[in-house]
Amino acid sequence: MNRFANSWASAIVCLAFGLALMLGLPFVIDDYTLIEATIYVVMAILSVSLAFIWGYGGILCFGQAAFFGLGAYTYAIAVMNMGDSTVPFLLAIVVPALFAALLGYVIFYGRLSDVYMGVITLTVTLILFNLVNSTAGPEWRIGDAPLGGFNGIPAIPTLNWPGLTDEVLTPKDLFYLAFACLLIVYLGLRALLASKIGRVIVAAKENEQRVLLLGYDARVYKLFSFTLGGAIAGLAGCLFANWGAFTSPTIFGLAQSAQIIIWVIVGGLGTLVGPVVGAVVIQWLTTQIGTQQTLNANLVLGAILVVFVLLVPKGIVPTAGMLIEAAWRRLRGPRPSVAAPVSAAAPMPDAPDATSLAPLEPTR
Repeated sequence: MNRFANSWASAIVCLAFGLALMLGLPFVIDDYTLIEATIYVVMAILSVSLAFIWGYGGILCFGQAAFFGLGAYTYAIAVMNMGDSTVPFLLAIVVPALFAALLGYVIFYGRLSDVYMGVITLTVTLILFNLVNSTAGPEWRIGDAPLGGFNGIPAIPTLNWPGLTDEVLTPKDLFYLAFACLLIVYLGLRALLASKIGRVIVAAKENEQRVLLLGYDARVYKLFSFTLGGAIAGLAGCLFANWGAFTSPTIFGLAQSAQIIIWVIVGGLGTLVGPVVGAVVIQWLTTQIGTQQTLNANLVLGAILVVFVLLVPKGIVPTAGMLIEAAWRRLRGPRPSVAAPVSAAAPMPDAPDATSLAPLEPTR
């Protein structure tokens, strides 16, 4: 892994840069652009959820869209029935986490291979898509929340300040909340990966048998990371439902699942910053392509994926980190060589006579 992209120095730089963006951006852009920037932040959180379980846990999950959609639908249904958004916000994190824990238990304790895991997570996502898509009609409702089928759930109440149902968040407040959640998730995962639990998670990815021989049950750590990734994706889904005040079955679609994987690959697998960059760049490109009719967004995304896999396989951030390190080494120049100390036990070589010594050339 690239040292710059994964060092604590880069974490501090990213935190400072993120805080500067969070505090300063709302004052230099208009309200429409701020709303657009909010969805970039939300998708960055979703991208980090997969980056953690795939890049560090070695779990390629095609079902992050399932947890994302569950978070959005859980919040929408709960807030329409409860009024106050505090508990629905928490449920939008807990429900996808529990669903991920149940699914992960079946996968990891069933000792299914990586191929089967990809198939199962993708299948579960498509099942949820078809299930929610078939709930059209007035009879399909949970309490006061109509499911809406393929039409989705409109007019979702926005998050309010805890205990104050009439004081809802403004677009600027929602941007601050989303960005704060992104920074908290990033720093929390960095701290986790630096801990003993995080080291075991990474070790299980590298060599599961060795982890077992050292006395750790790799299934427990994989299940933990998978559940945590589901919770983070649920958080992103909750923020997404608040951003658009709407959610629909397309959130469970195959296109959404593929996009998340593309974000991680383009940004850089094995980092946490890279997927944030990948999500923002790709989401911005998708938005720009959507404003005209000459290009197909899915075709462009496919072309971008092929280009990065063939030409920039490490992704944007790791490649940029390597270029920065190479440039720094070139500017710094070669390090002075240090002569190795002569061991006392080693015999000294015979002194050559003066005629055998070649003249020394001056160093340049």
